[in-house]
Amino acid sequence: METSAYNPDPRAHPGLHAIALFEGAKGVLALALAGGLLALGPDRLRESVQAIVSRFVPSAGPGVMGQWLDKINPESVHVAVLIIVVYAGMRLLEAWGLWRARAWASWLGCIGSAAYLPLEVDALYRHPGWPTAALLVVNLVIVWVLWRDIRRRKTI
Repeated sequence: METSAYNPDPRAHPGLHAIALFEGAKGVLALALAGGLLALGPDRLRESVQAIVSRFVPSAGPGVMGQWLDKINPESVHVAVLIIVVYAGMRLLEAWGLWRARAWASWLGCIGSAAYLPLEVDALYRHPGWPTAALLVVNLVIVWVLWRDIRRRKTI
């Protein structure tokens, strides 16, 4: 059953638009990050990382710092930008599909979000606190809504 933007699938979960907005925002932020990395370039990025690390991790010795800073070069910045742009494209594609209540987008979002759950549980174990717990809860809600959407489409 093909649906249009104005005639959404009646079996679709009503929370899809909220998740679409969330995923779209993540995609836009990722594109901004990629643009920022390109604008900074490796030299200014190296300077910024050095300033941040020396301010917040004063025990980081020059050997460790040097190893990190040596890895920041034009090639690594371009690889990072490419990875971020691919991630942003996936988030924006998912947002577009969820906004239009496409079943494939629910599958993509459910699988993608569920893949983060073990990492978030580990993060909560290692760094307990409300921000980590909130991130886990938000991701669990997203997986639950998308799974319900998938199940609802099969039963109606």
